[in-house]
Amino acid sequence: MKVKKQLEGLSPYKPGKPIEEVKEEFGLKNVIKLASNENPFGCSPSVKGAIEGVLDKLAIYPDGYAAIIRRDVANHIEVKETELIFGNGSDEVIQILCRALLEEGTNTVCAVPSFPQYKHNAVIEGAEVREVLLQDGIHDLEAMLEQIDENTKIVWVCNPNNPSGTYVNETEFKRFLAKVPKDVLVVSDEAYYEYVVADDYPHTLPLLDEYENLMVLRTFSKAYGLASLRIGYGVANERLIAKIDPAREPFNTTMLAQVAATAALSDQDFIENCKSKNRDGLEQFYQFCDEMNLPYYPSQGNFILIDCLRPGNDVFNHLLKCGFIVRSGEALGFPTFIRITIGSFEQNEAIINELTNYLS
Repeated sequence: MKVKKQLEGLSPYKPGKPIEEVKEEFGLKNVIKLASNENPFGCSPSVKGAIEGVLDKLAIYPDGYAAIIRRDVANHIEVKETELIFGNGSDEVIQILCRALLEEGTNTVCAVPSFPQYKHNAVIEGAEVREVLLQDGIHDLEAMLEQIDENTKIVWVCNPNNPSGTYVNETEFKRFLAKVPKDVLVVSDEAYYEYVVADDYPHTLPLLDEYENLMVLRTFSKAYGLASLRIGYGVANERLIAKIDPAREPFNTTMLAQVAATAALSDQDFIENCKSKNRDGLEQFYQFCDEMNLPYYPSQGNFILIDCLRPGNDVFNHLLKCGFIVRSGEALGFPTFIRITIGSFEQNEAIINELTNYLS
């Protein structure tokens, strides 16, 4: 059976190792997973009740239009309901955009290292991928502009960037947006938006009125703690939303995800608490890195990329045997780094102690 030529040699996304697999492999009773940038504090307590309230409706298809969560998100971020598209995670919105806009003979521009699904989906559609190296861990927007030509359809700005945690500030982003041709879509992927504390982080939603070629992506997988339910969304000019919506699968977000997201969105106290604890956790790692003289990238996300000054796989494998699942930088484009999700105070302390002993 032949598949599309673009799929030949293309690897599926590889998430962090599952906890149960690590327990079985190394005979461990306790394993701490800090690999996939999940919320260590779970989700709002109101989510469980919301899900229980619809468990007797599992035989019914979900609302394909996602009307209730659409209304609530629109009210929360102050946009029109028609300016939203929902996906099975914001990953699916990325897939929808690639499906709708990319084909052979077109190209897309993205930073590297960055979120791999931009390239992955573009390759499947047969488009050329033009990658621009990060500069000091940050998007080189001027170099990205130079890669745009008459066949460019999408430019991706992962902000904050995964895996570096760095960000493009508002002045730079506005200057960039003003220079991008109006027929090229700029996607600001803001999966970690709720964790951001930088004063000069871009306020992108007000820019939608001025730039019809801008889309903002956000998700309920990170700070809202609904990663297993898979729901995210894109915000853009309603004409663009209407054009790409036919590329969306019917019933692409489940009933459970929709009611959970509605409940989670209503509990902003929970989000603020997680944001505060995340900042405290980052400070734990900053102090550790400073004491150990380890380079790192200050992060606006819920993870930190640390240069261990030795092969990332070696550090990854050592931590794995000790019951800590992280991500090796060798798989992320940073060969001597590891990326660690910020956990609870106790989880952070435990992995810092192990790293201190190992790296010493």
